[in-house]
Amino acid sequence: MAIRITSRRNVLAAGAVLAALAAALVWQGSVRRAVPREPVGLFTTLPILWAESGDVGDLISSRAERHWARNILEQTGPIVPLDDLAQPDRLAPLHRIVIAQPRPLSPSENVALDRWVRGGGHLLLFADPMLTEESAFALGDPRRPQTSVLLSPILGRWGLELRYDERQPFGEHAGKALGIAVPVNLAGSFALEPGSACVLSGGGLAADCPIGKGRVLVLADAALLEQDGDGALRVEALGHLLETAFARP
Repeated sequence: MAIRITSRRNVLAAGAVLAALAAALVWQGSVRRAVPREPVGLFTTLPILWAESGDVGDLISSRAERHWARNILEQTGPIVPLDDLAQPDRLAPLHRIVIAQPRPLSPSENVALDRWVRGGGHLLLFADPMLTEESAFALGDPRRPQTSVLLSPILGRWGLELRYDERQPFGEHAGKALGIAVPVNLAGSFALEPGSACVLSGGGLAADCPIGKGRVLVLADAALLEQDGDGALRVEALGHLLETAFARP
């Protein structure tokens, strides 16, 4: 079931971006001390690197609105855009990857990603069963962000099952996971498969999984990465998740 959300972008976007940038300046110093500035891979259908636009000129224009999450990621390290996880030459140089509401993975991508994590990679994953952010593109348009994440094979491999309660009310609110407030909206929840090594947090909102020599930190929602809302809360939450996911043992 697709849900169309009425956007408050025209009213709140400017204020949200300014708040996010201000909070980012405060957070920047601590993240530089806590996390080395190594490259960070980014695999996503969300408009984090490129703004949504049906016009190529607007897409490449310097006037296009810059996503606040891109600023945070760039403070952590140079971003390496990824479009195919099955390419070993792209994954091998990376020790840290963020995957946010990805398209369905091919069998070869599932194998490559699992191998990369088990070899020592650290992954921060946003897996939302019901994306709530409005898109400029219609349902069925390949440029539209993935509405419902389809990652059962790789999640099952890591000992997780993603669930979604259709009875929950719509509306952003602050959830809590991993010791921090996180904005959520129509979030999913994780359940542990038998023998799973993962540790759940926030009633299943988040899972922290040691996988071989690596680590996967996964959140069952992606409302945190929306443009609108409390910019300071979003910056703090994303910063905390990045520090936790990428922390050295």
